[in-house]
Amino acid sequence: MAIEQMKMPQLGESVTEGTISKWLVSPGDYVNKYDPIAEVMTDKVNAEIPSSFSGTIKDIMANEGETLAVGVVICSIETGQSNDNPDAVTNSQPPLETSQHNDTNIQTDIADSNNKQRYSPAVLKLSQEHGIELSLVKGTGKGGRITRKDILAIIESGTVPKQVEKTDEKLIQTESKKKPTSPQMNEAKAEIQYNTTSLDREIPVTGVRRAIANNMVRSVSEIPHAWTMVEVDVTDLVQYRDKIKNNFASKEGFPITYFAFFVKAVAQALKEFPQMNSMWAGEKIIQKQEINLSIAVATDDALYVPVIKHADEKSIKGIARDIFELANKVRSGKLTVQDMEGGTFTINNTGSFGSVQSMGIINYPQAAILQVESIVKRPVVMNNGMIAVRDMVNLCLSLDHRVLDGLICGRFLKRVKEILENYSEVSTSVY
Repeated sequence: MAIEQMKMPQLGESVTEGTISKWLVSPGDYVNKYDPIAEVMTDKVNAEIPSSFSGTIKDIMANEGETLAVGVVICSIETGQSNDNPDAVTNSQPPLETSQHNDTNIQTDIADSNNKQRYSPAVLKLSQEHGIELSLVKGTGKGGRITRKDILAIIESGTVPKQVEKTDEKLIQTESKKKPTSPQMNEAKAEIQYNTTSLDREIPVTGVRRAIANNMVRSVSEIPHAWTMVEVDVTDLVQYRDKIKNNFASKEGFPITYFAFFVKAVAQALKEFPQMNSMWAGEKIIQKQEINLSIAVATDDALYVPVIKHADEKSIKGIARDIFELANKVRSGKLTVQDMEGGTFTINNTGSFGSVQSMGIINYPQAAILQVESIVKRPVVMNNGMIAVRDMVNLCLSLDHRVLDGLICGRFLKRVKEILENYSEVSTSVY
């Protein structure tokens, strides 16, 4: 037998830490190699960590909600054991005792012993699939442990225990002891006092929201942001896209948005101005050769930045397909680590919210982010001195002043503007 250590993995390029959002195992549980043992959130993605070994969970070194650097040990596993009984917690223990349930007499109660909190992966998976609150299930296994048969009996009976609020003072104290706060957190709570009323709603900062907050603080703290903006006349682009959109959607099965044209223009300009496609790396600047564009996709409670790989090699149609598929993955919870990796420059479609001017926070460690604002009709003085109503859009660029200067950024934006203003039915093909 040997004790192996599981470490916080790197879930994506530039990811340096992760937050344990939920443990799927407890000390004493047997796991097979590749079984999920914990859910981890980063600013890039929410993913399950698979076990690298088969064996028994010995110790868990990280609390739920705790943020740890990549490479830090999160748990230890005793290997060299086998597990023929999926309900067993360890191989050294005798088989767990089970009893037959009467469908009309399913007993539930709040677990009152540590043994009951040690759930096997099979029990966890079944309970999650059927929405069963394990803290209210009375186990029939040794020491009151909940077995797979207990869960199956509840499912068959149709009597699923419902969650109740833990208002008992002893239970509250027990829960607070399980998740100790760091000295820094305690110090912050002592320093800041907030006046609240019974009408106020407190929303815990956990998971993706905390990861986003940490990454934004890091970006603003480390990167000297500068900002610039140009306005672009996209009247011909709007007319062209509006003319083809219905036939395109019917033929291809996905929409062609204005945003696809903007992404294509930026990809083309980045190829001509590779300095914009760079990253700060301490004693050197890394100029990325691949043009992989991160696009911001928002959900109700989080913001994700999936990546369009090799955007400069794709047509407007290909980019439109990627935007559609990546957005669907985000909103259906199917986004993978691979979908988030490799971004070299970020484009944010803030115009979809009606914004006309904004300053984006750079997606660390990239060197710039471009905000594409809302297209609005405005009276414009033309070259001949006449006034006309035109479709105008603001492009707002935030840049890392360690890597980029105003001159190169001005030239880059001028080129993006030129490309966009020359999109038309006559000169542009989406294929």
